[in-house]
Amino acid sequence: MNMPLAYCDMIAYSIKQNLGVNTDGFITGLKVSYDLAEEGYMQTTTKYVSAVDANGKKYKITVEEAE
Repeated sequence: MNMPLAYCDMIAYSIKQNLGVNTDGFITGLKVSYDLAEEGYMQTTTKYVSAVDANGKKYKITVEEAE
């Protein structure tokens, strides 16, 4: 059985890299995190993008497969 690929990582890294460009530097993408189990393996393809605005407010952007 072939499962279609999910591109959550590609989307998350694109968001991270383009936040500053698209907001004229007001919001900065800091890092991409994975949905990991306590044992360290990847539970899902969900990714989290950490961001911060020029006022120091932090954001967590979630990228996940739609059902």
